[in-house]
Amino acid sequence: MAQSIQETQEELIDEFGLFDDWADKYEYLIDLGKKLPSLSEAFKTEENVIKGCQSRVWLHAERRGDLIVFEADSEAVIVKGMISMLIRVLSNHTAQEIMQADLYFIEQIGMSQHLAQTRSNGLVSMVKQMKNYALAFSAK
Repeated sequence: MAQSIQETQEELIDEFGLFDDWADKYEYLIDLGKKLPSLSEAFKTEENVIKGCQSRVWLHAERRGDLIVFEADSEAVIVKGMISMLIRVLSNHTAQEIMQADLYFIEQIGMSQHLAQTRSNGLVSMVKQMKNYALAFSAK
């Protein structure tokens, strides 16, 4: 049985809780970004670019059975770390679960306070785009 969105968020909160200062948390975020598998060039299209992000971020979503699976990539490693966390939390869930997800982990790990305004806006855009995909898939 797959983890719930809430369980995955709790896991991330615990992982970030291991670090005392933001320099270490950034390092961890960068590591997460480096571990994110590259997105196939076929999906690095203009229509997959998330609007509102400072760095280019490509997000691809597909339906596998009842679940929506996300893949993404970015030119900026911090942004890649951010999207990798969102993928970890939201990928492999139903459209309904994704649309209803309350992503409190972003606040709890201190991400909202420590990101530059443009990055924060980008994070909001990523979440919005993932929820929009879920909405589109649920309508089909």
